[in-house]
Amino acid sequence: MTIAPAKITPKGLFRRTPPAAFPPILGLMGLGIAWRRGVDQFALPPALAEAFLGAVTLLTLFAFVGYFVKFLRRPGVLREDLRVLPGRAGLAAIVLSLYFVAAALSPYLAVAVAVFWGVIALHLVFTLVVIWDLLRSPAEQRRVTPVWQLIFSGWIVGAVAAQILKLDFVAVVLFWISLLSAVSIWVVSLQQFSRESVPAPLRPLLAIHLAPAALLGTAGAGFHAEGIAQAMALLCAVYLAGLVVSSRWLLASGFTPLWGALTFPLAATAGCWLAVGGAWALPGALLLVLDTIIIIPIAIKVIQLWMKGQLALKTNAAIA
Repeated sequence: MTIAPAKITPKGLFRRTPPAAFPPILGLMGLGIAWRRGVDQFALPPALAEAFLGAVTLLTLFAFVGYFVKFLRRPGVLREDLRVLPGRAGLAAIVLSLYFVAAALSPYLAVAVAVFWGVIALHLVFTLVVIWDLLRSPAEQRRVTPVWQLIFSGWIVGAVAAQILKLDFVAVVLFWISLLSAVSIWVVSLQQFSRESVPAPLRPLLAIHLAPAALLGTAGAGFHAEGIAQAMALLCAVYLAGLVVSSRWLLASGFTPLWGALTFPLAATAGCWLAVGGAWALPGALLLVLDTIIIIPIAIKVIQLWMKGQLALKTNAAIA
């Protein structure tokens, strides 16, 4: 990924908060939720998972405030960030991260439910803005990409959070919306992949297709829909194996901020297998350990780029 031409950033906090920082934060939140589910597998004190989840929740809220301040300074930055893939993926990721904040707050149920409904409203507004922007954009920007899974199938994150918060009817509605969206995007993406090659810098985004399958499996397990849960767990295994086998091709461009797209799907898959249980419990536990080794370094590296001011340049983030 090339560095965009330097632009002068006016003085002021959070004027160029890069959305590309948010996918690995979503991955960390997913990892924290998975550890909360899987801590019993390792006979560890639950406080360890809660401490990690609490720290990542604070990071998520910091990132959200950072972008919100940027938006308040100049609302037009939203549309500018939506024009580039790292921006579109990052904005979707920060919205989805807030569902996990609600889930993390589940011990404080009244607060968690209030946060959840606030995120539902934010997600709905964000989705409408994206649709409006796509309708006004050139044809090449309306092309289906894996990022569409975060935007249009991302409601499944809300479904999982709703299950945790005992909002069962809401979870069912969001589950079916997400399933229809995910299947539609998978079908179109398969057709595109069969006809076109994927540029090396964009290949890590292909891992995003794993996330909706994993979360649909997690939600299916929560509904005791064994058929759906097992099918999605198996789909995750097949797709993850494909990513591993093709890892040299997938990561051919070397480390870029788009590696953040790898984090959440991996965490979601571990959470899915742990939720489904049975024969999937051990693979889920092993993947959870491996995810921790993979996700945290990627997140640290991307966040370091953010703190050094390099991430905004590398991903052409808008300036407020």
